[in-house]
Amino acid sequence: MNKIRVIIMALVVVLAAAGFSSVHAQETAKQQPMEQQHVKLTAKQKAELANLTKDLMEKKKQLVSKYAEFGVIPKEKADKIIAHLDKRYAEMDKNGFIPQWKHHHEHHQHHQD
Repeated sequence: MNKIRVIIMALVVVLAAAGFSSVHAQETAKQQPMEQQHVKLTAKQKAELANLTKDLMEKKKQLVSKYAEFGVIPKEKADKIIAHLDKRYAEMDKNGFIPQWKHHHEHHQHHQD
C-alpha cells in the first residue's frame, strides 16, 4: 500500500512540475513579443525556399483532394482549403519566404473566450 502512495505522490509531483513549466513558458512568451526577422535572403535562397514551399503546398493540395475523393470531407470544403493554401503561398511569396510567425497563444486566443 505504501508503494502505491509513493508512486501516486511521485506522479503528482511530476505532473505538477510539467504543468508549472508549461504555464511558465506561456507567461514568458507573453512577456517577450515575437521579433520580426530582418534577414535579407539572396535570390538563390528565395528560389530554393519558393520551390520547397511550392512542393509542400502541392502535396497538401493532393492530400486534401484525396480526402474529398474518398468522402472524408466535402468537395466544397476541399476547395476552400486549397484556396487557403494558394492564398498562404501568395503571402509567403510577398514576404520573400521569410515566415511571419505568431505565437500560437496569440493567434488562437479568441477561441479560448
